[in-house]
Amino acid sequence: MLMSVRGAIAATLLAGTALAATPAFADEAAPPSDITVTGSASVASQYRFRGISQSDNKPVIQGAITVSHSSGFYVATWGSSATGNDAVDIGGTEIDVYGGWTGKLGGSGVTLDAGVYGYLYPGNTPGNVYELYGSLAYALGPVNAKAGVYFAPDQKNTSRSNTYVYGELSGAIPNTPLTVHTHLGHTGGAFDFPKQYIDYTAGVTYSWKHLSLDASIVGTNLKRSDFVAAGCDTPGFASCNTLHRVSKAVGVVTLTASF
Repeated sequence: MLMSVRGAIAATLLAGTALAATPAFADEAAPPSDITVTGSASVASQYRFRGISQSDNKPVIQGAITVSHSSGFYVATWGSSATGNDAVDIGGTEIDVYGGWTGKLGGSGVTLDAGVYGYLYPGNTPGNVYELYGSLAYALGPVNAKAGVYFAPDQKNTSRSNTYVYGELSGAIPNTPLTVHTHLGHTGGAFDFPKQYIDYTAGVTYSWKHLSLDASIVGTNLKRSDFVAAGCDTPGFASCNTLHRVSKAVGVVTLTASF
């Protein structure tokens, strides 16, 4: 999602006019750094995580920084503002910290990405959790295909383990600045809402230099009747209307500046 920028320092040593009789020094370019820093800043109409609104369907500000090594190892952080309600309240702010390794698997053309992902909620620390993740990506002509899994072991702030599996397809439209992308995922375990569910995303991104504007439809297969069956509108539960509102399909628009 981030546009990669690799910096290099170039130095050129030239003989001065006073040394015209001596050979000029050859241009010397320093080798590129093994470290790459990328980042982004975004404004979005709302924050959806696995199909569920984390910001009460309200706008958010988000940002990310990734530090990568030429060996394939990387560490990163991502953050978002949020507005809570009685269905989802992450405490106003989410800060994610994660790291892992990514690279090609031999000459197969398959890219592996695997690591550990931590979700931190300064305003609601009982929600802090971590997951192990892994994915495989492969280019099928102009189409990029990806499949992956996030696994949250049973830990202090969960009642049991959770598994999230997903698949994605994306591709640029030839001779245009547009990219089409789709995502389909399944949540099962501790993060059921209120049962195992499917989330989906379909959208298009317009890119110009370091800016991108994305418009997507994001939602889940959860119905209001699913929340009624789970006991919404009873003491200790969020309202049926609120639960359904944060999980039903909506349009999400995001403007991102990458560096």
